[in-house]
Formats: sequence, C-alpha cells, structure tokens
Amino acid sequence: MKLATWNVNSIKARLPRLLAFLEREVPDVVCLQETKTIDEDFPRAELAAAGYESVFHGAPTYNGVAILARDGLAEVSVGFPGDPIPAEPRIISACTGGLRVVCAYVVNGKEVGNPSYDTKLVWLDALTAWIAEAFDPGDQMVLAGDFNICPDDRDVYDPVAWRGRNLCSEPERQRLGALLGWGFTDLGRAHAGEAQGPWTFWDYRSGAFHRGWGLRIDLALGTAPVAERLSEVRVDREERKLTSGEGKPSDHAPVVVVLDD
Repeated sequence: MKLATWNVNSIKARLPRLLAFLEREVPDVVCLQETKTIDEDFPRAELAAAGYESVFHGAPTYNGVAILARDGLAEVSVGFPGDPIPAEPRIISACTGGLRVVCAYVVNGKEVGNPSYDTKLVWLDALTAWIAEAFDPGDQMVLAGDFNICPDDRDVYDPVAWRGRNLCSEPERQRLGALLGWGFTDLGRAHAGEAQGPWTFWDYRSGAFHRGWGLRIDLALGTAPVAERLSEVRVDREERKLTSGEGKPSDHAPVVVVLDD
C-alpha cells in the first residue's frame, strides 16, 4: 500500500499539480491539508475522473482536510469529541484497504506566548485523549498530516536558531511524544534513522528552498502493526519546485509512505 500526505495550501490552486501527482505516483490513499474550500466546491468530480473517491471537511479561506482513496472509503467521520475549536475543520477519518486513516491539520500556534499557541497545546491534548479513547494501538492505523511540530533537532535545518520557538518548543514536542507513547511510530524518522531531515516544508520567503532552510513538520505516524509493514518513506521534493508541474507550488512537499502488503 502506498500512502501520501500533503499540505496543498489550497486545493483549487494546486489541483493541476495534485492530479499530475496522482497520475505519476498512483498512491492508494492520500491525506490532504489546508484545502481552503467549502465542501460544495471541493473538486470531487475531477478526482473521481482520476480514479479516486474523496471525503472532505472544509471551510473557506483557512484549514480544511480531505482523504482520497482508490479502494473506496468507509466509516467516515469529521472532527473529534472534545475538540476545543470544533468550528475549524482539522480532522477527518476513514477506513480504506484494511487501514484506519486519520488526516490531521494541527493548529500552527503562530509564536510562543500567542493565544493560538496555547490553543495548539490544548488541541493536541484533546486529540491524544480522543485517540486513546477511540482506538487501540493494535489497530492497523495511520495518523498523517501537517503537525506543525518538528519532532526533534534532526527535523530543523538550524536547531540552535529555532530552539524554544513555535514548531520546535518543548511543550509541543511533549504533546507529540504523548501520541508516540500511546503506540504510534514516527514512520519518517524510523526510515531516516539518525540522519537530519528530510525536510517537508520550506517557507516561501528568503529563498528557503534553495538555501536548504527546511523543516520536517509533515508526518505519518503508524501503530506497531503498520510500522512492521514499513518499506519506504520519501519526500517528493519535485512538487516544491517552481520548475516542476503547473502553477506555483505549495510550501509543503508530499510525503510518500510505502507499506508492504
């Protein structure tokens, strides 16, 4: 099974790139974040023509999540009990191919000390509580998306400059650690080992992509039964290049996870 997760930063703006990515990679399931569109405008027909069923949970301008699958989707749910900001579409879940997939767009937090940062921590606590209540670590399950957290110093291009800042602060990393402690494995880190990166996000500003100023904040977490099937994890850097595909790229690149059958 091949799974991808991608913060597209507007599905309307990135649809030609998404369709080309689907044709090139033929993933079995795709998690999308920051779709930035109301459900009525989601490009269901275009994705169906490409061979994908889609479920989505969106809003205009901000946020929005979706799951695409070639093998159909069942047991679909949006949001989660205890969400402190239920009006913001950040979670969608479905089953496909014997796998429970939860697509997440974690609160950014803006900066340490900002009210949004405090909301981020509360939201992560609530997410972990829901996961622990609703699922079992023995399930075939993946939690994938834009976590807006660099798990540790290997996941940021300049750990000293970023130390203590939003995306790299210890309280955020502790919340991610609680999810891992429940029973998830960070599949990207499991595949990369001790190596720095690979980056999944580069700011549009200051030529960050060309300077190598990247962060690994787009993650796929898998339960033990999923981690045992792990074959490959890679970042499709081509989708971050202006020279590749049609139109401006997202500031995130897709993460592709391959699981043995």
